[in-house]
Amino acid sequence: MSRDLTGKRAILTGASGGIGRATAEALVKAGARLALASRNAEALNALADTLRAAGGDVLVVPTDVTNPADRLRLVETAADRFGGLDVLVNNAGVGSWGHFSTSTPEILRRVMEVNFFGPVELTRVAMPHLTRGNEPAVVNVTSMCGRKGMPAWPEYSASKFALVGMAEAWRGEFARFDVDVVTVVPGMTDSGFRENWLRAEGKADLKFEDGMTPADVAAGIVAALKSNRREVVLGREAKRLLRFNRFFPRLTNWLIARKVRKLYGR
Repeated sequence: MSRDLTGKRAILTGASGGIGRATAEALVKAGARLALASRNAEALNALADTLRAAGGDVLVVPTDVTNPADRLRLVETAADRFGGLDVLVNNAGVGSWGHFSTSTPEILRRVMEVNFFGPVELTRVAMPHLTRGNEPAVVNVTSMCGRKGMPAWPEYSASKFALVGMAEAWRGEFARFDVDVVTVVPGMTDSGFRENWLRAEGKADLKFEDGMTPADVAAGIVAALKSNRREVVLGREAKRLLRFNRFFPRLTNWLIARKVRKLYGR
């Protein structure tokens, strides 16, 4: 299947910066009509001005994906403005960098609310519209941590694993409605993600500047949506790690544990 995005009616969460902003630009360039959602209304309006100047048909809906009323308002506002809904891109996310033993229940619940319950419940609200859409699809932007849990990312890994698992279940269930489910698994990206971390206590030297650019990830998201990929891994680092872990899981775990011992000691 090849999905033409021209005129497609879409919602994008986490649109105010980083991967979200780049994805908004890529979707509008591909011809989509787009509802921009995030908590940062000022950044959304600035992005909307830029996209409209380039000829984009965009709508700003400030949204906290953890708020049920906001989720409903986002979907209904977009559907009313565009006359329906064809694509939902669940991109909003938050991270927490530090080990489980020094974390808190509050951090765990916050990460799960933003990264898992938010997109899941937003999809639930959007489904009645998507089932009536034109070549409808749900796109979940996850992480390589959703395919290989990583130390110092326990809450983040758990939330992304949960979203990947939900997407796999949806794929079979949504088929009877002809709603496609696309899972995007990016590796390290220089997206400004660390600005939203709930804590930053890890010791590893994370070289985000050596990772993909937000534009790289956005191009991968749009390409996966157009070609209707079930799941796509983005970035050489992520592809290498996940391939190695597939064939050598015990060795992968041993190498990761050795690195943690060097960083933190016993």
